[in-house]
Amino acid sequence: MSERFSRTELLLGNEAMKKLSASRVAVFGIGGVGGYVVEALARSGVGSLDLIDSDTVCLSNINRQIIATQDSIGQYKVDVAKNRVLSINPDCVVNTHKVFYLPETEGMFDFSQYDYVVDAIDTVSGKLALVENAKKSGTPVISSMGAGNKLDPTAFRVADIYSTTVDPLARVMRYECKKRKIEKLKVVYSCEKPISPKKTGKSEDCSATLSDARRSTPGSTAFVPSVVGLIIAGEVIKDLTGINI
Repeated sequence: MSERFSRTELLLGNEAMKKLSASRVAVFGIGGVGGYVVEALARSGVGSLDLIDSDTVCLSNINRQIIATQDSIGQYKVDVAKNRVLSINPDCVVNTHKVFYLPETEGMFDFSQYDYVVDAIDTVSGKLALVENAKKSGTPVISSMGAGNKLDPTAFRVADIYSTTVDPLARVMRYECKKRKIEKLKVVYSCEKPISPKKTGKSEDCSATLSDARRSTPGSTAFVPSVVGLIIAGEVIKDLTGINI
């Protein structure tokens, strides 16, 4: 194993590192959560990454997204993330998809080619389509619940969707998963009650999607989405290697 990942190998072992190197993981949504997922997977030696997001970096992303800097504003998030991954591990195979994942675009992806799928997108319809397609292909999937309007990074938990509480997005997902007879879904959610954003008179987030137009822009910090992303990446690494902590 390359010296690049030698410190990780000391904890996981050579066989686990070989599994990671041979794994292909798709990360849907390269924002505050997804960007940190990609970062941790790249630094853990995952050999192939698919990055899916249609957004470009904007100024309001800088407070929380690891790929967002003054120099990356205006660039596609997947392109910025790819360049960052390759600067970490030049041997990693990175595929980029400049598309917003929705039921209308789900046909563009063959989930059977992935060893793991990460859902870090915002729309309920997209999340459900993603989960359903991963389940049909027998591909493990982990889904991020609400990270916006939260301040306590210690309140996040890993659980099955049917064991979640408090989180409004998780409540909707529980209902919709039950309707679709999805028996289980690993998620990361928060036990913290969402905080109502303060009115500042500022303009809406330039990265807001069409679905955001009907709701207020959520507040966010540097230290909450990053924690969610790192928790998710840790679960992916543990599941791919079979190592339980």
